[in-house]
Order: sequence, then structure tokens, then C-alpha cells
Amino acid sequence: MAIFSVYVVNKAGGLIYQWDSYSPRAEAEKTFSYPLDLLLKLHDERVLVAFGQRDGIRVGHAVLAINGMDVNGKYTADGKEVLEYLGNSVNYPVSIRFGRPRLTSNEKLMLASMFHSLFAIGSQLSPEQGSSGIEMLETDTFKLHCFQTLTGIKFVVLADPRQAGIDSLLRKIYEIYSDFALKNPFYSLEMPIRCELFDQNLKLALEVAEKAGTFGPGS
Repeated sequence: MAIFSVYVVNKAGGLIYQWDSYSPRAEAEKTFSYPLDLLLKLHDERVLVAFGQRDGIRVGHAVLAINGMDVNGKYTADGKEVLEYLGNSVNYPVSIRFGRPRLTSNEKLMLASMFHSLFAIGSQLSPEQGSSGIEMLETDTFKLHCFQTLTGIKFVVLADPRQAGIDSLLRKIYEIYSDFALKNPFYSLEMPIRCELFDQNLKLALEVAEKAGTFGPGS
């Protein structure tokens, strides 16, 4: 079982908190000789595979690491330009790790705003008045669960479809938000949550949820 992401969205649709599980997902690593038998291109400041699927590497996968060094966008962690580095025969043989491109901060902000709009549309489409909006979306690889408070704050969890106890987890996150964000004298309502105690207690709650699958009374 796994919990992939947590989003907290304010009543205006702004993303005020986001947490990701950084466990590797469908990543493939391979050592290449020169010339590289994959076609790479730069797209949205990422180096992506444009042609040449093989050994678990797919078109659309991004270059995540070179020789064990993480890649951030189009540069390695030590500042080398990826395409330039891979175009130089002197640097071969080279080990490259590929995987699905990670969302940027701007993309996460945009997706939070889009979900806020979809939630509102879901409420309006309801044949009955007082609809709660979207509470769950299901795909073959994950479920999106949403809990909206009376004040309009949305808590969103992306989890493995088999993960149990998400409703209890969402309410636990709301409790943590109330205790460690709202009661923090330095926190401004509707603004990004930057509180160490909130982070610590959220991560603890997520660990408990993944291990136990649910929250019991009084937890």
C-alpha cells in the first residue's frame, strides 16, 4: 500500500501545502556507449525521450540522473547541461536513469487550481441541491480522495487504489491542520503552510496510515 501525495487547497483554489512520496516509480537505468541510441529533446525545461523505446525506457520519460547524479530540468546537479554532456563522446560509457517527469512547482499550482474548478463544477452538475462536490476520482493506478471543510479548505490525498482508511486519514490531516497551522500565531489564514510541527505530525500520520491502513478511535 502507498500514499503518493497530499495537497491542501484554500477556498480560492490556491495551493497552500503539498507533500510528495519520492519513492522511485517505473524508473529504468541503463549504461550506454557512444553514440546514444535514443533521441532526446528539450521540452518544458526537461530532457525527454522523443524516440527509441527499449528496456523499460519509454517515449516521454525524462532523464532523472546521469552517473548517479540527479538531473534538475536540463542541468545536472553540478551544473552541466544534459544534452551537451551526452553529445560528447569523451563522457561515455555513461549510466542514465529515466522515469516519468516530476511535476514542477508551477504545474502543481495549476493542477490544484484546476481541481478546485472541477470540484465546483461537480457540485453544480448535481441533480440535488447541496452536493458535496468531488469526493473521489479513480484510475487504474491511483485514487484521488478529497475532503472539504465547512470553511472551504480542501484536503486531497492521492493513494494506491488498495489503500484503506483514507477517509479517516483526511480527517486526521484536518485535525493536524487545526492544531498546528490554525493555532500557530505566526500563520496567516489562506497562506502557504510553513510549520515544522505540521510537517512532522503529517508525516507521522501518513506512516501510521500506510502501516495500519486506518486510524482507530482516539488516534
